[in-house]
Amino acid sequence: MRLDRRQFLALSGLTLAACGSSNAAKSSGSSELDQSFVVAARYPSTVLVPGTVRLPVSFAKGTSPELQGPESVRGRLIDDKGKVVADGLTATRHAEGLPVPYWPFVAEIPTAGLYTLQVEGASADGSAVQVLTPGEVLVPQVGQSLPPFETPTVADGHGVDPICTRKPACSLHQMTLTEALALGKPVAYLIGTPAYCQVGICGPVLDLLLAAHDRLGDKVVMVHSEVYTDDTIKVVAPAVLAYQLDYEPSLFLADATGKIVDRLDAVWDKSEQDAALAKLTGR
Repeated sequence: MRLDRRQFLALSGLTLAACGSSNAAKSSGSSELDQSFVVAARYPSTVLVPGTVRLPVSFAKGTSPELQGPESVRGRLIDDKGKVVADGLTATRHAEGLPVPYWPFVAEIPTAGLYTLQVEGASADGSAVQVLTPGEVLVPQVGQSLPPFETPTVADGHGVDPICTRKPACSLHQMTLTEALALGKPVAYLIGTPAYCQVGICGPVLDLLLAAHDRLGDKVVMVHSEVYTDDTIKVVAPAVLAYQLDYEPSLFLADATGKIVDRLDAVWDKSEQDAALAKLTGR
């Protein structure tokens, strides 16, 4: 069963409310979990396929994300019949360059289906996980070629204005994604809107990518695309529609042949970003 966008947002509504504003975050001051902590999904269940699955979560009380939390947590996955399919999962605290921490679990899930991720100490309700067959997922996947696209540039906005909502605008709009892929170099392609991000992460992760751009120079060609066509935020940009995205942000990493070697979805910090970039550059 595939959840539609309305159903998915209903499941992840706590996450969107919890992570939209770091100013609203209230820390309990405790580094230990208890049953009053809800496991808040930080992953889009609309794009997970069998294999190695990344499941970042945060913890919340009510609608407030917690700034504190254990350095590491343990969890398990159960299927819709209550059978444990992955046990002894661990995740460490990540927050480098972000306003709210998260804990990324990684699990091997061999078959499509509906699962629940439970975290020791937190609410037993856990977090819903939907794994689809590869044919059901339209977003470009690891192992596939990164589709070229005429992304907005300083020279040609292709109907998008502003082409970057960061203040000041970022420097990753000098060439289109099509042009970047034609260079025969590794490519990092970020889709996200710093000004209007529903989850408050697009701005921080763009800044992290810009810092990596300064460090790596031309070893990786980097391109950024916005989510909306203008500041009314009523019309989704063509770049989002081309990749069939129903979440933000997303970072696609392709090797020199254009093959996607990694994709980071929804939330990541400097350490996860740099580890993914190292796959492309060896540094």
